[in-house]
Amino acid sequence: MKEGLDIIDILIAEWKKERPELDAEAMQVVGRILKLSNILEKRTNKALKNNNIYYTDLDVLATIRRSGAPYELSPKQLMESVLITSGAMTALLNRLIKLDLIYRAPNTQDGRVKLAGLTEKGIKIIDEAIVLRFKDAKSAVEVFNKEEHDNLANLLKKLLVSLESE
Repeated sequence: MKEGLDIIDILIAEWKKERPELDAEAMQVVGRILKLSNILEKRTNKALKNNNIYYTDLDVLATIRRSGAPYELSPKQLMESVLITSGAMTALLNRLIKLDLIYRAPNTQDGRVKLAGLTEKGIKIIDEAIVLRFKDAKSAVEVFNKEEHDNLANLLKKLLVSLESE
C-alpha cells in the first residue's frame, strides 16, 4: 500500500477508474466506519479471549449489568440495545445459559416472558471483561488528542442520531 493511503483510498481509486460516474465521496466516511467496526470487534474479541466470551456475549452481559439490580431484562429489552436478530439472540442466550453466565426466569408481570438475568459468575465475568473492553477502547483512540477525540465523537454522534431517526 502506498504511504499515506489506506484500503478505503485504494477502493475509491479503483471505483473511480472502473466507474468514474459514481460519486464515491461518502465512502471515505462510511467505508472507514465499516472497516473500523470490523477491526474494533476483532480487537475486542482478542481482549476478551481469556474470559471465554465474545463481543456479542459482552454486549448482552453488559446490557443486563447496566440495567442495575436485579440484573434482569426481557429479550425485547435486550434486542433494543444489542445489534443482533431475534434468532441470533435466542441462540446467544442459550449459549450464555450453558456457560452459566445467565439464567432464564419467568417475568412476574407477564408469565409469557422469560427474563434473562445474570448469575453470580456472569456478574464476575462482565465486571472483569468490561474493564478490559474500556482499556482496549481507550487504547484504540489514543492516536487522537483531546480536541480531535471530542470532534470525532461529536461528528459520529451527529451521524448516528441522523441515521437512527430515519
